[in-house]
Parts: sequence; C-alpha cells; structure tokens
Amino acid sequence: MMICKTKYPVLFVHGLGFRDRKWINYWGRIPKALIKNGAEIFYGGQDAWGNIEDNAVTIRNNLLRALKISDTDKINIIAHSKGGLDVRFMISRYGLEEKIASVTTISTPHNGSKTMDYLYNSLNPAIKFTAFFVNIWFRILGDKKPDFYNTCREMTTDCCMEFNKKYEANDNFYRQSYASLMKNSLSDILFVLPHYIIKKFDGENDGIVGINSTVWGEFRGVFRGKKNRGISHADIVDFRRMNFQGTDVRLFYIDIVSGLKNMGY
Repeated sequence: MMICKTKYPVLFVHGLGFRDRKWINYWGRIPKALIKNGAEIFYGGQDAWGNIEDNAVTIRNNLLRALKISDTDKINIIAHSKGGLDVRFMISRYGLEEKIASVTTISTPHNGSKTMDYLYNSLNPAIKFTAFFVNIWFRILGDKKPDFYNTCREMTTDCCMEFNKKYEANDNFYRQSYASLMKNSLSDILFVLPHYIIKKFDGENDGIVGINSTVWGEFRGVFRGKKNRGISHADIVDFRRMNFQGTDVRLFYIDIVSGLKNMGY
C-alpha cells in the first residue's frame, strides 16, 4: 500500500546553514523513505544563508517547476526552521495561495526568538564581524546571495511580529505546525551551549527554536521521541542518518504525509 501517495506532490524547504544537495541531502533518509511509500518529492533549493525575500524567489521558481513536471495545480509544502518563514513570505508576496494544498512547518520560529533579541542588542558588532566571513564561505559553497546578518535579524521577535502582521495566515490552504524538544542540554552534543542559553530566554527548546515560537495554524504538538533523550533541531531532519533510543524520525514524516493523503491533499 502506497500510504504516502498524496494527491499533490510534496516540496521540501530546508532551514538555515545547509543546502539541498544531491549527495548530502539536508533531510537525510527521509525523502527516500517517503518515495518508497509513494510520495513525489521536490526541493526548495534556496540559499543556506539567504534572507527571506531572496530565498522566496528561488523557492517560488522551484515550486512552479515542480507543478509543471507533475502536471498538477497544487502542492504540499513541508518546511523546517526558517524555511517556514521563507514559504509564508513567498505565498503571500507572489499570490500563490491557490497553488498550495497544505503547508506543514516543523520547528519554525514563527514568533521569533528572545535569544536573538539579546544577541542583536548586546553583540551586534560581533554578529556583523561573523557575517563577513560566513558570507564569503557560503558564497564559495554555492550560495548566490548569502546574508548572514539580516537573515539572523529576521528571527528577532520585533521582526517576526511585523512579519506576522504583514503576512497574516489565511484559510485558502491547510496549515499545521510541529515542534521538537531536547530533554536537556546534554541530549545532543551539537547544541549543548545553545540549548542552555536559549532555555534562559525562550524556555524549552530543541537547541535552536523555543517551543512557544513554533505554533502556527493547527499546532500538532511536540515530537519528543520514544525515550528520555528528546529530539533536537538536527535530529528532526535526520542529520545523523540514524535512530535514537528506538526513535526513527522517518516514521514521523511518513505519519505527516500519510495524514495529508488521508485528508485529500
């Protein structure tokens, strides 16, 4: 039974810091598992450190390309982290509501980050200094318009508040959101320090995004895994290509896509 064979194809939109690459996929083993179960998959293909407006152009072009290849009039979008903001802007900015069947965001900072507020208020010169080198490196890696400084600033609470006023959610397509959660700062060695700091400003989090910021549309809850380790911001996109304490993140996505199928999307 092809439990992930949705009526419309699925466009995956990645978050910060990585790209959709042929040999090192941002989404790990997830796309292969979905394709095996009948899904048709496409990718947003935007820059790793592009700002929302620039990334929206690339995602729009790849979305229209996917619709043409699939010979269909709508698409399902699954977006991780900042990719969810890129998608929301793209839909509103280019009037694509009628081409969207559903949008699922996972660990997207819809309401911004108080931690980012603190960093921009206290360490602004250091962020600008870091941005110079990050932009150079990611341009070498293939980004067309890396913009580290403004991309991070777009996730402050003030910017997200303004963003939410401008790009209010509409009911022309189905919207749902999920979060993941690290049990504690030692749950994932990649996020020991970030989790500890973010918890002080944003509360419980996945090492990057606070749970309270992820709510958008129908909030479907927090994915914690089967045991006490929790699921980090990297775990939720299968960064390590492995299971943790009996948790196979691929099943999480199979549930999402099969759910969309059952809803007629």
